[in-house]
Amino acid sequence: MAHGSGGPEADAAADAIRGLAARWSALLGDGDFVVSPVGLWMGLGVVAAGARGATGDELGVLLGVQGEAAAEAVTRVGRRIAAMDGVGAATGVWSAVPVREGFRRGVPDVRFGVLPWAALFALPDEVFGATDDMSMGELPDLQEELDEWVRRATGGRIQRMPLDLDGSEDLVLLNALALKGSWATAFSGHLTRDEPFTDGYGDTRPVPTMHKRIPAAWVWYADGVTVVELPCEGERSVRVRFVLGPEGAGPAEVLPAAWAAPGARRPLVADSADLALPRFSLRTTTDAREHLPALGVIRALCRDAEFPGISAADLYIGRVAQSAVVDVAEDGVEAAGVTQVTMTRGAAPPRHKVVERIAFDRPFGVVVLDGAAELPLFVGWRSSAPLDDPLQQA
Repeated sequence: MAHGSGGPEADAAADAIRGLAARWSALLGDGDFVVSPVGLWMGLGVVAAGARGATGDELGVLLGVQGEAAAEAVTRVGRRIAAMDGVGAATGVWSAVPVREGFRRGVPDVRFGVLPWAALFALPDEVFGATDDMSMGELPDLQEELDEWVRRATGGRIQRMPLDLDGSEDLVLLNALALKGSWATAFSGHLTRDEPFTDGYGDTRPVPTMHKRIPAAWVWYADGVTVVELPCEGERSVRVRFVLGPEGAGPAEVLPAAWAAPGARRPLVADSADLALPRFSLRTTTDAREHLPALGVIRALCRDAEFPGISAADLYIGRVAQSAVVDVAEDGVEAAGVTQVTMTRGAAPPRHKVVERIAFDRPFGVVVLDGAAELPLFVGWRSSAPLDDPLQQA
């Protein structure tokens, strides 16, 4: 499903990220969740740059790239994301084993540091010379140090790493993505009022619902799903789309409509639409490692994994987790995601105007894409009724 905006390499990466978003969201159930497909893709992409053999092949199938091509793609996608208005991205790697200089050079935008317990393995001086961060404080300090990195990288939207450190880690990778966008046309606060919302269990309760009349061009249909795009301020802003499926439809059927190609869309047959959208917040932490086998990544999780491009040490992926948050309110959208990968050694003519009413009054999805509407930065599913104050859900 190449949309074709940035050349063959960019198209291949975008296709892979959309494919990952569709396959991953199908594994997350029908309850509330928010994840960053591009964050997981980038995190796995960095380690894939050092994968070889069957390990590299299976990661390549999922990510669309492998080896040196993965390193180049991660750098290209990271810079593309960072160039958008109101978006920040950062990746860091901290290791207790020697990291190959070629690996470090291959991902120039990744910061490298040393885990404090690296001293236990008597790393040579040249390893420390190849790092940007020289934190060698007491062991308990590292958790707070990396949590502080997470807070800075996400503007405080996420306070800590998805996983606590236990000292067994030989390599820790963190990828952070944060954005803040203001609607090009804000919702009027005085129009927000309680309206009924029927959750995924069939229970109905009143929730704070924002209202705004929007142009017909902001609404279309794809595969029976209603898609509403709310533009943000800025020439290079993200695109925020809300997707509402038929009653009973789940995220696996609904979310992919957000990035359906233009040829698959059917326009709204009206002059405008009256939008009713709940004010809401989503915040979840996801154990992504448990989903990797279903996504085709198996060997990388085993002790005989092949990551010689990263280090001479026999590394394999031990844990993968992600924390993410999306807040939607009258003035705009804020979102952040942190992906953590830890590795361990082991081995027409004028007519009467028509206004359509679109009420997000049942489970719905939210998708934040890049400015070209190709990369799913965040995908979320709201099944439960939003609380009165989205900040209370943090």
